[in-house]
Amino acid sequence: MSPTPAVPLIAVAHGSRDPRSARAVAAAVAAIRARRPDLDVRLCFLDLSAPSVDQALDTLAAQGHSAAVVVPLLLGSAFHARVDLPGLLAAARRRHPGLNLVQADVLGDDDRLVAAVRDRAMTAGAALDDPEVGVLLAAVGSSSESANDRTRAVGPRLLAGTSWSGAATCFATAGPTLPEALSRLRSRGARTIVIAPWFLAPGLLTDRIDAAADVHAPDALRADVIGAHPLLAEVALDRYRVGVDLLAPARVELSA
Repeated sequence: MSPTPAVPLIAVAHGSRDPRSARAVAAAVAAIRARRPDLDVRLCFLDLSAPSVDQALDTLAAQGHSAAVVVPLLLGSAFHARVDLPGLLAAARRRHPGLNLVQADVLGDDDRLVAAVRDRAMTAGAALDDPEVGVLLAAVGSSSESANDRTRAVGPRLLAGTSWSGAATCFATAGPTLPEALSRLRSRGARTIVIAPWFLAPGLLTDRIDAAADVHAPDALRADVIGAHPLLAEVALDRYRVGVDLLAPARVELSA
C-alpha cells in the first residue's frame, strides 16, 4: 500500500505592488520546498499579487484535495491574520464543503526569526564582539500601540550572544522614526550602526527606511530582509506540523 500523501501547505504572503516582494517570498517558499521535497507547497497572496488566496484554494479543491494547512507568512498577528485570512478561509469552506482547512499560527517573533535577523546583521558586517555596534531594527509599524510594543521587544533580543551596545526600533509608518531611534543608539555609545529590517521581503516601506537612512545614517551597514533564510523555512514547517496535528482529528472523523 502506498503511503498517504502529505497534506498540502498553502503559504499565504501579504502581497505588494513591488515585484521584488513577490520574488523574495517565492524564494522563501522555494526554501521550504527544498527542506520538504515530499510536500506540496503552494504560494498565494492576500492582496496585490497573484495568485490570490481564493484562486489557490479553488484550484486545490478542483484538483480533488480534501484538506490543507494554511500557513500565514506574517510577522505579526494583526488584521490580516485575525480577520482577513479567516474570512477568506470561511468563504472557501462554503464554496467547497468537502475541503477541510486549518489556519496555522503566523511566523510571529519566533526566536529563530530573531536569530535570522541577527545573522543578516552579521552578514552586513556587524561583528558579534564589537561593543560599538548598535542595531536599528526597522519595522512596518501599526496603528495598534500594543502591536508596536511587541515589535519593540524584538530589538533587545537581537543582542543575545553579542557585545553590541544596544538595539532600538524604528517604524516606517509610526514612531519612533529612524532619526529618533538612531539618536537613542548613539547616546548609548554606538559608533557602527547596522540597520536590520524586520521584514520578510523588500518593498516600498523598506525603501522608505533606506531613504531616511541615506539622509540620517549614510554610513550605516544595511542588512538584508529575512527572505529565504533557512530559519524561516524551519519556522514555517513547524507551524505546518502543528496545523497537521489540528487537522488529524477532523480527518479521522470524516473517514469514520
